[in-house]
Amino acid sequence: MAPVFAILFGPIDAVTMVTVLELFASVQLVPQVLNETEWRLVGPLGVSAALLMPLGAHVLGSADPAFLTRAMAAVVLLFVIGLMTGWRYRGETKLLPTLGVGAVSGVMMAATSMGNPPVLLYMLAGERRATTNRANIIAYFAMTHVVLLAVLGSMALLTLPALVRAILLMPGYLLAAGLGARLFQQSSERIYRHTATAFLLCIAVFGLLH
Repeated sequence: MAPVFAILFGPIDAVTMVTVLELFASVQLVPQVLNETEWRLVGPLGVSAALLMPLGAHVLGSADPAFLTRAMAAVVLLFVIGLMTGWRYRGETKLLPTLGVGAVSGVMMAATSMGNPPVLLYMLAGERRATTNRANIIAYFAMTHVVLLAVLGSMALLTLPALVRAILLMPGYLLAAGLGARLFQQSSERIYRHTATAFLLCIAVFGLLH
């Protein structure tokens, strides 16, 4: 959503809209995953991300909007390349790299709303069960999105038009998410990966060339 919203409404409103939509979607899932969440990983990640969010918010408020819009597209493109090549982080999830990944995610999240790629690649390393990975991801983004909205508000980057747009888009977003979940159950792994990769690639290229 971020590159498209940035083109339509500007990077600052895009960050607010994406954060609100994703927060609403993730918060309702938190009660289901509390017992599965690996807090010794998610806690340091979240704290590190929160501490660096003001830096990312400063970038969001001061950088050239056209540059940030292309930066969002570039992040998507890098993530797509990672998916296409099958690259994964192979190291261990120890405290120091955990804090580093959290810091990078926090800056990216506040500057572009896309702190997902480094955290997802990091969390998917190792031999964790799929249910544990899902719980960690949901808990991390629910926690950090709440903090991000507070940071944006404290730095006068939280705009009323963006909040209104996010609320108006919420029913369609949740309906589409439900439809996507149903289609996912009926799809093959190959079709899912190819469709998602092609879709993200088109968005990234459009954002870079816009």
